[in-house]
Amino acid sequence: MVKAEFARIASDVKLGKDVKIYAFVNLYGCEIGDGSKIGTFVEIQKGARIGRHVKISSHTFICEGVTIEDEAFIGHGVMFINDKYPHATTESGSLQTEADWVCTPTVIERGASIGSNATILCGVTIGKGALVGAGSVVTHDVPAGVIVAGNPARPIQIHEIEK
Repeated sequence: MVKAEFARIASDVKLGKDVKIYAFVNLYGCEIGDGSKIGTFVEIQKGARIGRHVKISSHTFICEGVTIEDEAFIGHGVMFINDKYPHATTESGSLQTEADWVCTPTVIERGASIGSNATILCGVTIGKGALVGAGSVVTHDVPAGVIVAGNPARPIQIHEIEK
């Protein structure tokens, strides 16, 4: 159990059974499935959906529009992006609000693994059992069972999906 002074979990968060949450976490408006583990210094925004038995390592940012299916692994410091054309201000110079941009969804399918410090651009699907190498920048869909690495991430190997 996390002490309230070391985690910020909003009342609108839907937590499944046996979810483990470590210190210095910020969760709001998201769903987290049974048996998942959320590491230290993780933020999960509203509208993000985390499946069952997912492991999210420390220092990861999961923004609105991201769906992570069951049994996926998210390494340390993984960053998800949800805006294809980010700007701070509107054409008139005022700060943007939610009405001024489009959230582009991203899906991480069952059993996929994302290595530490990867960046996942919005609008992509990382397929079932796929593996994203550490430090990669994913700009396009990754098919099921494929290993990708680099910037931009490119296929380096296809492996058999065990599940």
